[in-house]
Amino acid sequence: MTQNLIDQRTIIVSPSGVSARELVEVARDDAKVVLSADAIAALTHGARVIAALADDAEPHYGVSTGFGALAAVSIPKQKRQALQLSLVRSHAASTGPLVEREVVRALMLLRLATLASGRTGVRAEVAAVYADLLNAGITPAVREYGSLGCSGDLAPLAHCALAVIGEGDVFTRDGRHLPAAQALAECGITPVQLREKEGLALINGTDGMLGMLVLAGEDLHHLLSLADVATSLSLEALRGNDRVFAADLQRVRPHRGQSDSAANIFHALQGSEIIAAARAAGKVRVQDAYSLRCAPQVNGAARDTLEHACAVADVELNSVVDNPVLTDDDRLESNGNFHGAPLAYVLDFLAIVVADVASMAERRTDRILDPARNGGLNAFLAADPGTDSGLMIAQYTQAAIVSELKRLASPASVDSIPTSAMQEDHVSMGWSAARKLRRSIDGLERVLAVEILTACRGIRLREEKPGRVAAQIVSLISPEAVIGADEFLSPEIERVVALVKSGQLLSSAQEAYRETGSELR
Repeated sequence: MTQNLIDQRTIIVSPSGVSARELVEVARDDAKVVLSADAIAALTHGARVIAALADDAEPHYGVSTGFGALAAVSIPKQKRQALQLSLVRSHAASTGPLVEREVVRALMLLRLATLASGRTGVRAEVAAVYADLLNAGITPAVREYGSLGCSGDLAPLAHCALAVIGEGDVFTRDGRHLPAAQALAECGITPVQLREKEGLALINGTDGMLGMLVLAGEDLHHLLSLADVATSLSLEALRGNDRVFAADLQRVRPHRGQSDSAANIFHALQGSEIIAAARAAGKVRVQDAYSLRCAPQVNGAARDTLEHACAVADVELNSVVDNPVLTDDDRLESNGNFHGAPLAYVLDFLAIVVADVASMAERRTDRILDPARNGGLNAFLAADPGTDSGLMIAQYTQAAIVSELKRLASPASVDSIPTSAMQEDHVSMGWSAARKLRRSIDGLERVLAVEILTACRGIRLREEKPGRVAAQIVSLISPEAVIGADEFLSPEIERVVALVKSGQLLSSAQEAYRETGSELR
């Protein structure tokens, strides 16, 4: 939730970069940002190096030459300011739906962090305007299409650079859509006039891809824990076998993610009178279906994949992405670090993970609703099957989302369309990978919400009491004592989706785990 700046945490942006946690706080919680003293010193030094190179008789890319396929064109000194201005204006070419505020704020913070390294040659006053815009809650209007992930996220970054020079359009903290010049003036921010290399340095980075990866990582850490909780609820509803999740069985195949997932499920099922009574009556199956028995193997592999993706993000958060870039000994050198492949690959990996976790969740839901497989529950959990349809169509909704998630799992990073007169003849499509991952995460949230809603109703229909974790979730999701006749279902689904998205459902589960003496991993 947005707070007054006085009450906010302040993120110090130094030459060493920012952390994933700091990025989330700036992007989502409007944390204040401040350049450190060593960042200002590094910026000042880098700007002096570029100023000296601008007077050099030898041409230097981005300083006294054109860009991309026009890199061989020498630009006279009197036209260089116009060169940088034209670069920003021409590259701000996105179209389509507006990109989310949190993504643009993440992108701006990451560009500021790269500038703070001093390796881009940008002046401190230029970097300060990025901090001012973030602190004022001014968000440049960036649209969906325009980045190929190489040379970085050119179009999205150019829209942000446009706001820095007082052009283009922005959104204010209170949601007004204004010309940038007006918004900056209202906040007392002076637009900058670009000098040699500065326009190029403001747009040449992988910040959009990285920002969305970090935000996705934050969301998936929570959702994969929630997927384990949802699995445990389905197991209770179906009177599943809890013994397959025991720690000694997991140690036989010691993947860390699998172990953590199994522990979450196992601890949630302890104390379940539903499972204990079914076992005493000989109704617990020796081997449950794969969507139940193998949940730790799938959810756990998803956790391990996420851990790899976050490791890539951590490297990127401590990297400087610009071309050309200043070296330790003040040389200005061209490089290929702007290529988004490292990010594009893991973004695609995560979309695959999301699709598979959601697919397994949908199979559990279908099982709970099927009277041939749900162990004595009403068909579709309806109060009066035939007259009522119960949650029949909720599973249809899940299936529609899962089908979409499978399409979104098709990797963007295997595609490449050459641009810039074949100078940029291989691009990463990492921005596209990030955009579809955001849609995938929204789909997973909704699929898990339907599974949890279904499992809670199934548990309500059992005579015995569930375990402590399930009881806590059921009281939150399905507090009514009796399953009644069919009612308008969409608002009920959206209510649970809101509990998932807000984190309230996961927090409730964490509280219940602690009461049992365990911890949700």
